[in-house]
Formats: sequence, C-alpha cells, structure tokens
Amino acid sequence: MPAKDNPEGKPARDIEKDYPLPAFIEKLRRLADALENGQRFQIDIAGERINVPARAHYNIAYERGGGEEEIEFQITWSEIER
Repeated sequence: MPAKDNPEGKPARDIEKDYPLPAFIEKLRRLADALENGQRFQIDIAGERINVPARAHYNIAYERGGGEEEIEFQITWSEIER
C-alpha cells in the first residue's frame, strides 16, 4: 500500500523492521489469537503503536525476481474500519 497522509494528520510512513525469529513467531502467534477471537490486534513497530481492527482485510503476496523470492503477509484497513 503506498504511503500517503491521512485525514487525521498523521504523517505517511513506510517501515520495515527485522525481528529475531522468536520475536517474529510471538507476533504471528498473537495475530493468530486475535484473528481467531475476532479481536483487534495491537503491534508496536519502530516505536509506534498500530491498532489493527478485527475487520481488516488479509492477504498473502508472493513475489519472485532478481534471484530472490518473497512472501508478504499483508493486512490492510481504512481509517473508517477502525
């Protein structure tokens, strides 16, 4: 999703953060628990708390090119869905 300013005046952000495997697993486990229970998901990324609504949209993307392969677990929502 391209970064752009939103109506709340929050600045555009585009962050990627590497995590050690145990921390990555813990975050995935918390996400799965929230999804199974129909609850919102909270995650801190680079010092910002992100609140993902239960009604967000979920997809998995796969890319291959330049000798590399990538899987992205994507969660998207609009300000209205919060």
